[in-house]
Amino acid sequence: MNQISVRNNNRKQVMLLTHDIVRVEASSNYCKIYFTNSRPLTVAKVLHWFEENLPSDSFYRIHQTHIVNRYFVKEIQENNTLQLTTGERIQSSRRKQPVFKMMLEKIAAE
Repeated sequence: MNQISVRNNNRKQVMLLTHDIVRVEASSNYCKIYFTNSRPLTVAKVLHWFEENLPSDSFYRIHQTHIVNRYFVKEIQENNTLQLTTGERIQSSRRKQPVFKMMLEKIAAE
């Protein structure tokens, strides 16, 4: 079971299970982590940190501001938009098309 450790807003160390993370959204020097079963958590980390510390076989950076967990992708639409199991839709950037296609192949292989 993979875990990452981050500090929350109260500067307390929190252990997060990676399989509970749906997506990570960047906003300047902060990121908001969205979960399957709880409220989002805002942390003082940049998206690049998450890109390096989350498992690369499950998490893909599909946009300058988004990393998604491929296990929560419900559908991939023609206009390169991801439909998540949470009902959210996230647009993939044109620069990230190779990553997007790799994720599509892994999902199709399962």
